[in-house]
Amino acid sequence: MHVLLLGAGEMAKQYIKVLKTLGVCFTVVGRSEERAKYLSKEMGVPVLTGGIAEAYTSIPSVPTHAIIATNIENLSESALFLLDKNIKNILVEKPGSMDLDGLTRVCWKAERLKSSVFIAYNRRFYSSVLQAEKRIKSDGGLLSFTFDFTEWSHIITGLNKPTFELENWFIANSTHVLDLAFFFGGKPNRVSSFAKGELDWHKQGSIFTGCGVTEGDIPFSYHANWEAPGSWKLELLTKDNKYIFRPLEKLQVQKKGSLDIDYVDLDDAIDHDFKPGLYRQVQAFLYKSEMDKRLLQINEAVKMMKIYYKMMRN
Repeated sequence: MHVLLLGAGEMAKQYIKVLKTLGVCFTVVGRSEERAKYLSKEMGVPVLTGGIAEAYTSIPSVPTHAIIATNIENLSESALFLLDKNIKNILVEKPGSMDLDGLTRVCWKAERLKSSVFIAYNRRFYSSVLQAEKRIKSDGGLLSFTFDFTEWSHIITGLNKPTFELENWFIANSTHVLDLAFFFGGKPNRVSSFAKGELDWHKQGSIFTGCGVTEGDIPFSYHANWEAPGSWKLELLTKDNKYIFRPLEKLQVQKKGSLDIDYVDLDDAIDHDFKPGLYRQVQAFLYKSEMDKRLLQINEAVKMMKIYYKMMRN
């Protein structure tokens, strides 16, 4: 096995920690020489520079797997390049592309070349998520769910993010919550969406509300207001319990007939040793197991992005 890791930023650093622990052979390729030097020094690994098109011929052996953790605007083009190089297993950082066209092009090429491409939504692999799944199954299944993807707009503008990313923040960041909600509840079958308002950096909208029913006939609702106080939250309701993720790394439970909300003890050491969810996600990608069914396949990602567009737009 030989893993190619694209990127020299913070996410690449987190992937390197996992790959080193797993003991797999990997090569890192970055674009910026300055960032590559910093990453190489900090993580103790060599980093090829100049971007994948320039550095590909310097890779010591043909990769069996590739992880793309570049800037968001380069995700889909990097995936298309690697597909052209006949790499059959590719994990692309979320959201895979900043627009539906880019994601669709990757999907078409992957299907034509019979390559497996997945979008990396690491929150599917949280210890809190695994525990909630067990409890929901024991309760007899999910009855309904609701979620909030309110963003802290007063902080986001100071994050020094590219304008392109800020203008598409719903897709670039908020889909973490949406993906996790629909991972539990299933793909929406019907959605009634309402979006209004705008921010200087996000003209698509600032207040998002809606409701719908999933393909499994599970009703859901959501409300996010980027102009008001709030935070990410997901609530899953069964006949006996309400399971609350706020923050998503933690799991709380409210039992029927009680006003008390208690934290659930989690075996989550792995989510403290590594970026939460990342270790299990990489394991699932590299090694075939039951866990790899959690990975979001590119064709499903295309379907979900079409739904996200509907939820986002005024």
